[in-house]
Amino acid sequence: MTLAQGIAKQTIFVVDDTPADIDAIEAALSGTYLVTTAVDGETALKAIEKKKPDLILLGTMMHGLDGYEVCRRLKANVDTRDIPVVFLTAKSAADDEARGLEIGAVDYITKPVSIPILLARIRTHLALHTAVCQLEELNQSLELHVAEGVARIERLDQLRRFFSPAVADILLTGQADVYLKPRRREIVVVFLDLRGFTAFTESYGPDDVMRALNEFYSAMGEIIIAYDGTVERFTGDGMMIFFNDPIEIPDPALRAVNMAVDMQVRMAEIDRDWQQRGHDLRMGIGIAQGEATIGAIGFEGRHDYGAIGSVVNLAARLCGQAKGGQVLCSGAVEANLHGKLKATPIHGLVLKGFAQPVKAFEISKD
Repeated sequence: MTLAQGIAKQTIFVVDDTPADIDAIEAALSGTYLVTTAVDGETALKAIEKKKPDLILLGTMMHGLDGYEVCRRLKANVDTRDIPVVFLTAKSAADDEARGLEIGAVDYITKPVSIPILLARIRTHLALHTAVCQLEELNQSLELHVAEGVARIERLDQLRRFFSPAVADILLTGQADVYLKPRRREIVVVFLDLRGFTAFTESYGPDDVMRALNEFYSAMGEIIIAYDGTVERFTGDGMMIFFNDPIEIPDPALRAVNMAVDMQVRMAEIDRDWQQRGHDLRMGIGIAQGEATIGAIGFEGRHDYGAIGSVVNLAARLCGQAKGGQVLCSGAVEANLHGKLKATPIHGLVLKGFAQPVKAFEISKD
């Protein structure tokens, strides 16, 4: 089979009640196009409904339904309204031509038909129709891509509830469900909260409390994002962050401690402003490293991304022991700092829920 034989011919439907005109047009077109004919409007509408042609040559003056009514019905039907219609008429009055174009025809050719002109007009309108169809397909494809982009942004916004933007973007490019399934992973957990917050809420109104919390979370959030931390939860005046999940990172303990140090430096700046407003608030931070079970936790319609294990409890207890401005870490965290930060041991630290004293260290900002 040649290439030309493999390309399907376009179809032309000729509707006219003058047999001689139909024969002449069919003879001129049949070598290039597949030609179907009808001698009245009713027959044409039924045939076109069953098998839609690429273009319709339609006589205006016919017995029964005239060409104008046939065109109106074609354009009123969602399945046929986009088929190009070219009127063939013995009339040449401008108002008749305008009438045909107004109801949806693309052209108006007067009889006797000039075959070369007819062929040229058909080629032009078929090319235009093909271009329009391709443009519509392109628009549909573009709309689909836009819809997919909007959905991706919405998913990204949801993931950003838990992860840094960089990590959320990584999850969107892969199988996010894999990361949400429960699994064991060694992580570094950071707890932080404000000292003096209960007394603060008793002394100030809700507007002042919300303003202070927004300032606090905004400043800490910028630092968390900068260090690619994963926010597990907010606890009123504090939060839990962990590292090395869902994406493994090098030196998670060092990154967590550096983040905590930067947080305390930033907190000192905030505190100066708060003191001018009469607020007496400080922040304590606790950091621990160990294995935890991680994944989506919750119920139908409401899930959070969380971590469960003794490492979480240890970080929370260390945070509870930390004084305002202090960063305490576990022995596992200190061992993975490799001497890059000053860590002073705290001997015999007894924490609730732990049977034996815990080996802990205070991190210095210097």
